[in-house]
Amino acid sequence: MDYRTLMFIHLYTIVPCIFLGAYGLLAKKGTPLHRSLGKIYMVLMLFTAVVTLFMPAYVGSRLFNHFGWIHLFSLLTLWSIPRAYFAIKKGNVRGHQISLICLYLGAIGIAGAFTLAPGRYLHGLFFG
Repeated sequence: MDYRTLMFIHLYTIVPCIFLGAYGLLAKKGTPLHRSLGKIYMVLMLFTAVVTLFMPAYVGSRLFNHFGWIHLFSLLTLWSIPRAYFAIKKGNVRGHQISLICLYLGAIGIAGAFTLAPGRYLHGLFFG
């Protein structure tokens, strides 16, 4: 698959996560809707993290001529989602919350901000 296709798959899976994650953080916890949307959020985040590992970094230094600093957010996601899932299964609500807050701030907030840097697709889309 080429970079552009991977980029659009990533966008189509991450954009809903912006809203699902915000809902999960702000809405009443433990409801059936919270649990259902949370599962969708987790699957989408895991899927998008895997997709990004196939996307080479074009900004900054690269490891193995492929991975850049931005890929650390993919690893954060691949670590945080299972951690949050198993925490809530064990009744560790605080661990679940911390994992998902860090994930949302890091993988969506900070990584999302990097996508607005000059030379990136979203920068061109939003700022011409």
